[in-house]
Amino acid sequence: MHGRPSATSRKESDMSATDSSRGRLAGVVSVATTTVLVVAVALAVALALVPRVLGGGALTVLTGSMEPTISAGDMVVVRPVEAGDVRIGDVVTFQPVSDDPTLITHRVVGKQVGSSGTTFVTRGDANGADDAPIVADQIMGEVVYQVPYAGHLALWAGGNRQGIVVATGVALLAYATGMFLRPGRRAVVGDGQAASAAPAASCAPEQGVLS
Repeated sequence: MHGRPSATSRKESDMSATDSSRGRLAGVVSVATTTVLVVAVALAVALALVPRVLGGGALTVLTGSMEPTISAGDMVVVRPVEAGDVRIGDVVTFQPVSDDPTLITHRVVGKQVGSSGTTFVTRGDANGADDAPIVADQIMGEVVYQVPYAGHLALWAGGNRQGIVVATGVALLAYATGMFLRPGRRAVVGDGQAASAAPAASCAPEQGVLS
């Protein structure tokens, strides 16, 4: 005849269920944290490191004149380009008025070479009319790639972008340290020590191993 489960058995069962739930929750939190940090690092590389290596910059698109290719709220990474390398179909960032800090990013739809130099005709993909012709000195660079929606984050960050990059680095360091020192790693070491010591006591009661 089987006896009823002892209080110790029920307690061990409850502890096992609790540990299992905590393990699942820790796993979800770990995956979510890792995902956020990976995205943050990818953005930092795409919008800060790569533009610096290329000698260009990352710009936020404010209007939808290049829809559907580039949307308002996207960011474009631009690198310097020689006028002779600009081809019809390239997307360039230019000053509509020379020496004016205002910038526009549109596609080159025409190119004319004359005695006074080369002029370019641009147009937004969503626009029905060409822009006024521009000269080589007005072209600030060509678009290498874009990062969708990143401009919204850049506008929110404002002048604190550098601080956000630093904070991301600190968060990565803290996360790596936390993963190295997490209780699970210490538990594995402790369990190994307990297992090696157990044979020394032949009458020691059986103990559960926490995972």
